[in-house]
Amino acid sequence: MVNLPNCPKCNSEYTYEDGNLFICPECAHEWNLESQNAGNDDELVVKDSNGNILNDGDSVTVIKDLKVKGCSSPIKKGTKVKNIRLVDGDHNIDCKIDGFGAMQLKSEFVKKA
Repeated sequence: MVNLPNCPKCNSEYTYEDGNLFICPECAHEWNLESQNAGNDDELVVKDSNGNILNDGDSVTVIKDLKVKGCSSPIKKGTKVKNIRLVDGDHNIDCKIDGFGAMQLKSEFVKKA
């Protein structure tokens, strides 16, 4: 029997090999041994306007008035946003803002609180 590695994301033992990739059927994570052994070089790094590294769950402050499509009032400078979540993409911060609801912000318009 072939000894396959456990999933690095959810630690499931039910992984299988597909070509040069290993796949976890429980969380759908795909990886190859070279990237796993080299470390997480593809880790998402998001920096605020001052160059501070942001993490999930941080609080940030908006540094300028931001216009919102479909809304008559902008998000004001100085608005504090709690419990952010980092995502990959152009707008790399997912959050909820009081009075506006769920939003996506660019990290260049916030600073770490």
